[in-house]
Amino acid sequence: MPPAETPDILLIRQTRPDVAERLAERFRLHRMEEVPDRAAFLDTVGPRIRALAVGAMCPIDAALFDRLPRLEIVASFGVGYDTIDVGEAHRRGIVVTHTPDVLSDEVADLALGLLLATLRRIPQADRYLRAGRWRERSFPLTTSLRERRVGILGLGRIGRAIARRLEGFGVTIAYHGRTPQDGVPYAYYDSLLGLARAVDTLIVAAPGGPGTNGIVDAGVLAALGADGIVVNIARGSVIDEAALIAALQSGTILGAGLDVFENEPHVPQALIDLEQTVLLPHVGSGSHHTRAAMGRLLTDNLFSWFDGKGPVTPVPETPWKGRR
Repeated sequence: MPPAETPDILLIRQTRPDVAERLAERFRLHRMEEVPDRAAFLDTVGPRIRALAVGAMCPIDAALFDRLPRLEIVASFGVGYDTIDVGEAHRRGIVVTHTPDVLSDEVADLALGLLLATLRRIPQADRYLRAGRWRERSFPLTTSLRERRVGILGLGRIGRAIARRLEGFGVTIAYHGRTPQDGVPYAYYDSLLGLARAVDTLIVAAPGGPGTNGIVDAGVLAALGADGIVVNIARGSVIDEAALIAALQSGTILGAGLDVFENEPHVPQALIDLEQTVLLPHVGSGSHHTRAAMGRLLTDNLFSWFDGKGPVTPVPETPWKGRR
């Protein structure tokens, strides 16, 4: 049992058992998921909580901050943090951390796998064989990655890792983001529509949030053309899902590979019914190796904070200029 002076930490949504175990060795750990009455629990425990450890996609807002007057730090499990009100956290002097870098390679690997699966219709071919249809006739020919022009929306850590992998396939690579990146050999487009007009394959690697909500819209999809392929390993909110469904149904684009959706875990039946989609249940970082690394980084941020060394990986909206 931790001593009385040990900081109180609240775990909201289980991440991994080893994360909870590691936190419990150092802190007085409280678990939101174990309480039947959240309001009563926060009335009792909230005034003591100094840190939050949160699973991916957990809504963290001003209303919760109001219940935690001593809160100092929010440590999030994942690279994306669009469900956390970082502006409000900053206004209140609350540090927010995430787990970048340790998952970039894993997500980039999956992006390439999803791209190839969509182009070459790998899941469809697997189903074809299992249904015994190969004995009747060969599987239909598919499109190819050969001679494709690939655009990346968001050339951050994951976007750059995707681009490096694409280089080995000999395709043309271009990108769009808020600003051009120094030291990269890829063509930059200052508008997403301009990028879409220049390519036939769009990989979405941009963060979620108000600034990117629905930016892959009907116009962008139409600009990709009838051979267009969309792959999204970022956030479902970045794509106008209704527009994507309409573009696929009408043949405006050729196919889509999606690891993320607008209202997870609920996936529109229209997407499921389409034969030209490859759909995954948000598994971009979902390997034992990478999730363990993410868990270690989450706990390292909390240990470092309470050791007086500051956060290890604060989000950009949480500037950190040195020790506390």
